[in-house]
Amino acid sequence: MPARRDIQKILIIGSGPIVVGQACEFDYSGTQAVKVLRKLGYTVVLVNSNPATIMTDPELADRTYIEPLTPEVLECVIERERPQAMLATLGGQTALNLACELDRLGVLAKYSVELIGADIKAIKKAEDRELFRQTMAQVGIETPKSVYADDVAKGLEMAKEIGFPLVLRPSFTLGGLGSSIVFSKDELLGELGRALEFSPVRRVLIEEYLNHWKEYELELMRDHRGNQSVVAAIENVDPMGIHTGDSITVCPIQTLTEFEYQRMREMAFRAYEALGISCGGSNVQFAVDPKSGRTVIIEINPRVSRSSALASKATGFPIAKIAAMLAVGMTLDEITNEITGKTPASFEPSIDYVVVKVPRFHFEKFPGADTTLTTQMKSIGETMGIGRNFLEALQKALRALEDGRLGLETLERPDRQEFLSLIARPNPKRIFALYTAIMEGLPMDELRRLSGVDPWFLAQIHSAASLEQKIRDHNGKNWPEFLGRAKRAGFSDQQISRFSGQPCDRVVKEKNRQGIGSVFHEVDTCAAEFEAQTPYYYSTNQGSGVRGQGSGVRGQG
Repeated sequence: MPARRDIQKILIIGSGPIVVGQACEFDYSGTQAVKVLRKLGYTVVLVNSNPATIMTDPELADRTYIEPLTPEVLECVIERERPQAMLATLGGQTALNLACELDRLGVLAKYSVELIGADIKAIKKAEDRELFRQTMAQVGIETPKSVYADDVAKGLEMAKEIGFPLVLRPSFTLGGLGSSIVFSKDELLGELGRALEFSPVRRVLIEEYLNHWKEYELELMRDHRGNQSVVAAIENVDPMGIHTGDSITVCPIQTLTEFEYQRMREMAFRAYEALGISCGGSNVQFAVDPKSGRTVIIEINPRVSRSSALASKATGFPIAKIAAMLAVGMTLDEITNEITGKTPASFEPSIDYVVVKVPRFHFEKFPGADTTLTTQMKSIGETMGIGRNFLEALQKALRALEDGRLGLETLERPDRQEFLSLIARPNPKRIFALYTAIMEGLPMDELRRLSGVDPWFLAQIHSAASLEQKIRDHNGKNWPEFLGRAKRAGFSDQQISRFSGQPCDRVVKEKNRQGIGSVFHEVDTCAAEFEAQTPYYYSTNQGSGVRGQGSGVRGQG
């Protein structure tokens, strides 16, 4: 169906200041939405308190208000501009909370403003932890064991039903704000009051701690006709207990069978429909017990999120743009994917490469800050690497952190107890501590027990460590025979130079002699099934004499 013509003016709410725990993904998403809605002929009014964003550029929206994001200010803007609709799913938790408050105050009804993308009922079902749990139970989808508390005394009594350790999750917060993991009654007493203060509705979900469970995310799209598709399937390398924004993640999923993935996909569709989210994009998070296979749904964000921005870049599928088009009545089957120029948006992306996201932390700027990663997000950004395999993408992303490391490296002067502690305690150095432990010869079972990281990922890290050790063991002799394998594993020329003891220019000459160079492939959303119209590229080292598949083109270096 074509875009709606019963509405002419749409109000978009931004996400406000960029702070730790909230990066720039909402500016990216909001800018996409403003552009496409204006292109469709709508008048767009934007409200955002942050002038340092692309979306507040005066040439983007028809009217831009740089004002405090409060219900009072928004009511004044609505009274003055008289929009027929409001889109609150592109401004993160800030916009959703404001939409709920405007509804509670009767402002939306007073000025006949329709919420598009997700209505109030759907938002409340997704964001209120107790309503979410009840809704999932009605459609036979399991959630973690949990109880709900609105005061400390009630919380202490209810916690006895589940037992420690526990996760505290305040309702209606972003980036895990106010959430924590508690291991005793004393810790619960201290953290529960804090969590209640962070929740704008003073409600906290007390939930079983799924220690070392595997975590997955699905990025979904849905239109008014009920058409649904999975844009991206993402796996967290780190186990449960860490906010997904602070976890190393990989797309596509690496460690699920096809049966397990399809079961998760069906559960996501069923949950989406049960919440009553009429259209747009959403992020669905699952946890899987690696021992029993028990699968539970953690939460659904009825809006674009930081994961949506990652999924868009990883697949080439413009989630926020298409979510805005769906919000005004268009359907997935009638929206053309601009990358291919042929396939509709209902055509699920298929990728023939691996994408790894690594979070960026700046704890050095916050002296005294606890570097332990928990359910409350602490990263200030992220890097993304694309390669033909997991190791190549991981090493690219680690180099892009620009923290002095060239990829997977051992910790300097490793003390056994120190790196064992770094493995057991979630922190930004854990990936390097695992690499160090493997180089030191620690058993894989022990590393799995301490970290909770899936054996497949540990095996990948082990293969990189073994390759480094082989190059070192040759003491500068016969190292060229390992060069192709090292490049395919994502090692840089500088790393290989360090391992082999050879000058970097000699490594480059040997690469050229073996015909190893950068091959560029398209990010085309369809694994080269259709020719891309507006592609962008990633580079990879394919080894001796290998040009690459499909539309790969030879590069230099």
